[in-house]
Amino acid sequence: MKMEWNSCLRIGSTVVITYLVIHYWQSVAGLARVALGAAIPLLLGCVIAYILNIPMTFFEKKLSFSKCPKLKRPICMILAFASILLVFALVSGMVFPELASCIKLLLERLPAALNKVFIWLETNFNWEITPELLPYNWSPTDWESLISKAGNWLLTGIGGTMTSLVGAVSSTFSAVVTMVLSLVFAIYLLAGKDWLKQQLSTLIHVYLGDKVLHRISYIFATANDTFHSFVVGQCLEAVVLGVLCMVGMWIFRLPYASMIGTLVGFTALIPIAGAYIGASVGALMILTVSPVKAIFFIIFLCVLQQLEGNLIYPRVVGSSIGLPGLWVMAAVTVGGGILGIVGMLLGVPLAATIYKLVGADVSRRQQKQTLSAQPSDPELADAPAE
Repeated sequence: MKMEWNSCLRIGSTVVITYLVIHYWQSVAGLARVALGAAIPLLLGCVIAYILNIPMTFFEKKLSFSKCPKLKRPICMILAFASILLVFALVSGMVFPELASCIKLLLERLPAALNKVFIWLETNFNWEITPELLPYNWSPTDWESLISKAGNWLLTGIGGTMTSLVGAVSSTFSAVVTMVLSLVFAIYLLAGKDWLKQQLSTLIHVYLGDKVLHRISYIFATANDTFHSFVVGQCLEAVVLGVLCMVGMWIFRLPYASMIGTLVGFTALIPIAGAYIGASVGALMILTVSPVKAIFFIIFLCVLQQLEGNLIYPRVVGSSIGLPGLWVMAAVTVGGGILGIVGMLLGVPLAATIYKLVGADVSRRQQKQTLSAQPSDPELADAPAE
């Protein structure tokens, strides 16, 4: 069997490229890091476009523009941007002012609380810690002066004020430019998504063939369905958890009900670990009012999470992505260890996509094995065994 010249050229090119990558690995890795850093606005734009495409698709299905079809996509895009910004504005307006006031109140009450703790330890355990740790009785004024001194030391003692200022301005400017470029790229992607999809399909069809095109289309369709179901289900689950937390806190007369309910619902967008983050912040805020109520809030939220995790989450999110709880925990753990909070968000739908693709491939192979194991002659199939 003679090998074609094109096959030899492909094999030789693959061997040479693999050798060059291994031999010059440090240079290749550095070049890859530079390319990845330059492509961050484009990657972030793809993420923004995918998230915005969910409400934009919803508006495109619900709204009719029979008289002016060209205005359908721009108007739906504006509505999608407006809805996302409205949600962030509502959450920020409800959470951050209350959180700032609670932190200020906590800083005011912390010195007196520490004094009581130290005095109690000294009285009951005969620990002489008050002369060492409390050379004088702290007051809110002293506490604020201590924070001011620490801030001045951080600004003047490490590298100088100008260096810190230049670094902060440079980082802020870079972040603003990256966000602007990402938003512009996301707008272009949303405006021409149909045209871009057709172009990519044509390129794959011409250079790789119909078989590869069908397989890539199937993989992307499965990933899109999984990510779409995960985002929608996670948002619904977060809203339900936040509303239940808010109503329960109102019933039990716990402070900061609306703010903590909003915070718990917003942090619940992070699978598994998100609600615990909101619970810790909420308990810290209630602690400024009453330690007993803070303990009761933790118990209440633990019970609520058990009910939500066993009754609501499997129906809203678990059934939509089709991933067992064991693999959800594994995906959150591995994703969080690699990319932090972003890894927690991407780990579950990515693992669900792989789970579906592998499950479909296993079913297809089992069907092939079953068909190949059956006798091809119908007379032999009906013949009794000897």
